[in-house]
Amino acid sequence: MLRETRFLRNVVLASASGAALVVVLGLSALAWYQRAEALGNGRARAELLADVLQDQASRTVESAAVALRALGDSLQARSQPDPAHEQALLSQSLLGLSSVRSLALVDESGLVLASSEPRDVGVRLPLAELESLPAAGRSKLLSLQTGRALADMRNSGASHRVSFLPLWHRMASGRLLVALINPDTMATYQQTVADRSAMQALLVSYQGQVLTATEQLPMEVGSSLASHPVLALLIGRQEHGSYLGDGVVAGRQIVAWRGSRSQPFLMLIEQPQALALQSWYQGVWKLAGLGLLMLTLLVAASFVALRSLRGRMLAVQSAQKAHEKVALREREMSVVLKSVQELIFRAGHGGVLTFVNARWGAVTQDRAELAVGRRLQDLVEPADAAKAAGLFDPDDRPGPRTAQIGLRSAEGGLRQYEVAVVPLYAKQHLVGFAGSAVDVTEREVAQHQLQRQLAFTGLLLEVSPQPISLVDMQGQYVTVNRAWEAFTGLKREQLIGSQFGSTLSMADRQVHERHDAQLLAEGGTLRYEARMKHADGQPRDMQVTKVLLLDEQGGPAGILNTLMDVSEFREAERATREARDAAEEASRAKSEFIANISHELRTPLQSILGFSELGVARGRDSPRLVTMFESIHASGQRMLALVNDLLDVSKIESSVGTFHMERCDLRAHIRSVAREFDPLLQPRRLQLDCVISEQPLSAKVDPLRFQQVVRNVLANAVKFSPDGSNIELAASLHEDGQIHIDIADRGPGIPPGELEAIFDAFVQSSKTKDGSGGTGLGLAICRKIVELHKGSIQASNREGGGALFSIVLPGRGDAETGFTTTY
Repeated sequence: MLRETRFLRNVVLASASGAALVVVLGLSALAWYQRAEALGNGRARAELLADVLQDQASRTVESAAVALRALGDSLQARSQPDPAHEQALLSQSLLGLSSVRSLALVDESGLVLASSEPRDVGVRLPLAELESLPAAGRSKLLSLQTGRALADMRNSGASHRVSFLPLWHRMASGRLLVALINPDTMATYQQTVADRSAMQALLVSYQGQVLTATEQLPMEVGSSLASHPVLALLIGRQEHGSYLGDGVVAGRQIVAWRGSRSQPFLMLIEQPQALALQSWYQGVWKLAGLGLLMLTLLVAASFVALRSLRGRMLAVQSAQKAHEKVALREREMSVVLKSVQELIFRAGHGGVLTFVNARWGAVTQDRAELAVGRRLQDLVEPADAAKAAGLFDPDDRPGPRTAQIGLRSAEGGLRQYEVAVVPLYAKQHLVGFAGSAVDVTEREVAQHQLQRQLAFTGLLLEVSPQPISLVDMQGQYVTVNRAWEAFTGLKREQLIGSQFGSTLSMADRQVHERHDAQLLAEGGTLRYEARMKHADGQPRDMQVTKVLLLDEQGGPAGILNTLMDVSEFREAERATREARDAAEEASRAKSEFIANISHELRTPLQSILGFSELGVARGRDSPRLVTMFESIHASGQRMLALVNDLLDVSKIESSVGTFHMERCDLRAHIRSVAREFDPLLQPRRLQLDCVISEQPLSAKVDPLRFQQVVRNVLANAVKFSPDGSNIELAASLHEDGQIHIDIADRGPGIPPGELEAIFDAFVQSSKTKDGSGGTGLGLAICRKIVELHKGSIQASNREGGGALFSIVLPGRGDAETGFTTTY
């Protein structure tokens, strides 16, 4: 007995020692694994941050490159260089580029032609000393330069604290566009993101030059990192990656890098290894405490085991305690089963329930305790009783048995449950069954709704008047609707499985295949027009809409095709175009006729005017003869005015006019015209009140034509103003940038119904048809001239009598848009 007791003591001591060793080794292995995991997570976060920041830096440069290409296309589109326009376009383009300091236009010799930074204009850059510049139509990012502007490029002693990255773009003409990218904007974003991640970031060129750096790094922008391990060892073999080792900061670092595929720089991310392991150090102390606790428990257990050997009573007590623990575990398991949201039960032979969890009473009409002792097939819906009884068939079927049955809920509603039952065996004899039931009512309802939705969608496709088809990725028909059958003249059975476009010619099929390839490359929706033959044999203009369908993994699954017949629209467009061409031809012929007949009338009119003047001079002794010659002369003058007006109309309406646009201040031209009327105002005691803005009225106009408009309107005001009255002329620049010129008189005014008609050719106001009016062409000419200047002229009546003519012209900025120099 003593030997047996010693043997058992030695076994307990050996077991305790072995368990302690296992605890120590296990916790040590766990601690080492957690350390490796912490370092791995740190490297993953560093690689992700390098990817994000590199992508942001690349997109900053690429967005500037896109802007330079668009700006180059705009400048290239102009036939002649315009420094003022180029300067304004550079300044306007800079507004949308928050990361660019300035934009400049440079010729092949390095001379800055235009720049959003005024002090750069006229500076000659040493292009030969720079790195290789891009080819025509290409953009290239060069190395970091000091200063704020291109003018600072020659100052080699400037500090890198103010610097820029020059992005060059060569246009087809050979001239260069350069964008001065501000690295501080990228550094600000990198600082913000790096601070949130407790890491440091550097943007480095492939030559090792530091472009940006977060504040905590001991690196100055422009310094060299050529000896960094990433540049010295790894950048030649990997585009991205990470490692543990030396970095910019002293000590062991987590280093991650990401190179740009489109730009000559890479992003470096560093974090001290100790910082990454900070949370791990805290966890090690917890593991140490847990190990100490476990060792203490082992010692205590060993002590208890040793003490248990001293007497049978202690062994019996220990056995009782063990039984109590088992009972406790069983009670805990019972509580867990009762708290599960699924229905869990146990049944004997024939399906008689011996146990159900608490969930049973919450979701069924019977309480849990009332269900025990009853057969499951008696509790389900009568229609499902046979399926429930089959779950408890005492055959030798291995594995779980499943069935879908219906149970009434506590509210009386029918719920569907997926029931799974597993036979229980003891010594190869069936002793009962264990099972569970999951509520699948919502899933069944969703499946029914999906079926109805699919049926409804199929019905919509079938009744749609537009031809619709679906083809797979091999270009074969999957389904078509009735409208597609009617358009192609082929039955559905003939189309499904055949190749899309098999009834088309090779050229037409290639058009659709080309668009299919474009849709697969770009995704989304594609719309184009094509000529397709209808079932009646006639070609139709069809608008084809293609939509790329995706599968569950996001890959292409097929193409949905929809056709819309636009033949009538295209035929209407062709008819409208032919009618417009005919109208333009008629207008041209009319203008040529007016010009020719007006020139033909001038020759005899000059003779009539000349001989009538001679008759007046020689017939002074015969008053009656003088009166006759004066009447002839006055009639000839009116006829000549009409011919001149007709010539003006024909010139304005001609496709080749004589409008020479130039930028000028309209105030000088308005005052010049006003002075011309001084001899006409004094005999009739008329007063011309001019109120002209002190602010320049800059616009792009033909000065002679503009003066003709002001002269005609002012002449009408003088003609119809009563003696001794005032004529008001006002010119001002409004807030919307438009120039307003108003001329008002105190004459008879214009009938309201004629305010628009008086601008038509040969139309006079009914109040001036007594002979005081002119030919009826003056205002028509004025409107045509103003409209060719992209402006408008309107007439209205003043309160108290008189007419008001308002001329509106676009200001300098609007006038330059869309105008050419000569019409």
